[in-house]
Amino acid sequence: MQHETEWKVRVDLTEDGALTKADATLDTGAACFRGHGAAHRAPGDKDVPAIGDEYAAGRALRDLGEQLLGTAERDVAAMGAAPEPRTSPMYGWAL
Repeated sequence: MQHETEWKVRVDLTEDGALTKADATLDTGAACFRGHGAAHRAPGDKDVPAIGDEYAAGRALRDLGEQLLGTAERDVAAMGAAPEPRTSPMYGWAL
């Protein structure tokens, strides 16, 4: 069985002083997921908005990914099977 689909993720970023927030939204057609992330610039750091955006967006996308994995694991369990245990770090290397 061949299956193709396209999911689009939207990432909205807001900056207020030293705080950058990100909201990542994914609508799969069957469910909608929202991931959240934030970054705080230290008082002595240079004001480089792109760095705060990258940290906040990365954290929001990581949150979104964790939600998707949790949903998949629950769906597998609902079908009467157990998900495979994770044998390595989620991202392929230790953080």
